[in-house]
Amino acid sequence: MAGVFSGFFIVWAVIGTGYVVGRRRVLGPQGQLVLSKFAFYVASPPLLFLTISEADIGRLLSAPLLVAAVSAVATALVHAGLARWVLHRDAATTVMGAQAASQVNSANLGIPIATFVLGDATMVVPVILFQLALNTPVYLTIMDVLTDGRRPSLGNVLGNVVTNPMIMGSGLGMLFAVTGWRLPEVVHEPVELVAGASIPAMLMAFGISLVGASPLRAGASPRRDVVLAAGLKLVLHPVLAFLFARFVLGLDGHLLYAVVVMAALPTAQNIYVAAVRYGRAEQLCRDTVLLTTVVAMLTMAGVALLLA
Repeated sequence: MAGVFSGFFIVWAVIGTGYVVGRRRVLGPQGQLVLSKFAFYVASPPLLFLTISEADIGRLLSAPLLVAAVSAVATALVHAGLARWVLHRDAATTVMGAQAASQVNSANLGIPIATFVLGDATMVVPVILFQLALNTPVYLTIMDVLTDGRRPSLGNVLGNVVTNPMIMGSGLGMLFAVTGWRLPEVVHEPVELVAGASIPAMLMAFGISLVGASPLRAGASPRRDVVLAAGLKLVLHPVLAFLFARFVLGLDGHLLYAVVVMAALPTAQNIYVAAVRYGRAEQLCRDTVLLTTVVAMLTMAGVALLLA
């Protein structure tokens, strides 16, 4: 347990440093954006590649992937039903709210939490694969149809998936893991050096993003929608992950703890980016991201107390 909270302390210490950097505007107005893009496009793909290339692929793509998919889809469906039939929201708002309630921050927080709290960075890989390769193309296609009637071709959808840098890094890592290939030492060293910048950049960018955050602001925030999405994300999603993993798949020990912690991560920041892109549920997604980001650490700490 001491190791678990030591991991949380490391994560929060770097996030806090990012917050101070943001408050003092050390990196200027574009600091958070530049760090996020650097982590996503440059440093995280080699980190995933190196991590997965030495992992047990069969273990990654079996139970944890199934838990990630089932718990997220079930949470999204519960939200969709409540938003549509109780709150009477339109279809596009319902879709975005369902994603806010079920998609986790698998990159900016998932990788550091898996590394320092779970002690195994590969535990976030099933979540990344489900969200980026399966879930995201589906919901973006639905939003394309709902907002402008455009029906994307299968080629465009698949193209967006295979060119995603996270998917590319994960895919190459799987190829090397299956074949047993290894990079020459002279190539491995610079790749590892760049990969080492991923987690600090993610956490610093995350800390900067918290500067000036004010979720549930009176008169601006759709509070009922935000509380519904955040409540399902923080409570229902990890509970469903636990029930499915424990009583359907029979998981226990560290693996059970890991899949529940991954489900307890806060809402993915790219949900707000998508909301802005489509001009739907922007305030709902932004406030859900902020609220779950602040509270999720307590939720994950609670999971640690119960299961670690």
